[in-house]
Amino acid sequence: MALPNVVFVLGGPGAGKGTQCEKIVKKFGYVHLSAGDLLRAERARPGSKVGEEIEHHIRNGTIVPVEITCGLLAQAMKESDKNNFLIDGFPRNEDNLNGWNRVMCDKANPRANLQFVLFFECAEEVCMGRCLCRGETSGRSDDNMVSLRKRIVTYNKSTLPVIEHYEKKGLVRRVDASSTPNQVFSDVQNIFESHQNSQKSI
Repeated sequence: MALPNVVFVLGGPGAGKGTQCEKIVKKFGYVHLSAGDLLRAERARPGSKVGEEIEHHIRNGTIVPVEITCGLLAQAMKESDKNNFLIDGFPRNEDNLNGWNRVMCDKANPRANLQFVLFFECAEEVCMGRCLCRGETSGRSDDNMVSLRKRIVTYNKSTLPVIEHYEKKGLVRRVDASSTPNQVFSDVQNIFESHQNSQKSI
């Protein structure tokens, strides 16, 4: 069985990661795994041993321990009948990064192949406006001004260094996410098609 191929999808809250992932799934057949959605589902699952801990981190805009997130991602990939995955909103910090490398990329027993990192760049004001609009209908406990400010501080402090780490490895593909969803996806499509063509020539 071939190793699962993974694309990390990163960007600030409201950068449009979920919207673009839906489009990538339809066009390129990837399976979309949202770290946040998996954590929220586990939080809501009756009898979960880690549900309360996840809720505490989500409400406070802090980052859930990597062992929990990696375990949920690995299980979701194992249960899928496909081999190409978008992992949305992960790794969020250095601990996530180290945990992923330790759990999924051990040289003696690798469990995934990272293709590249899709990074959606978007101004904070635009992202906050999108999240507040979403919060009116989403029912998400973290789509409010207080949680948003905490999430953006956490993102700037913790996630941007992860992007810089992958940038040094030549794995980051940057996208201007401030445009309309269709305009953004035009750039995304070019990135995926370029990657597919490069794989064919190997």
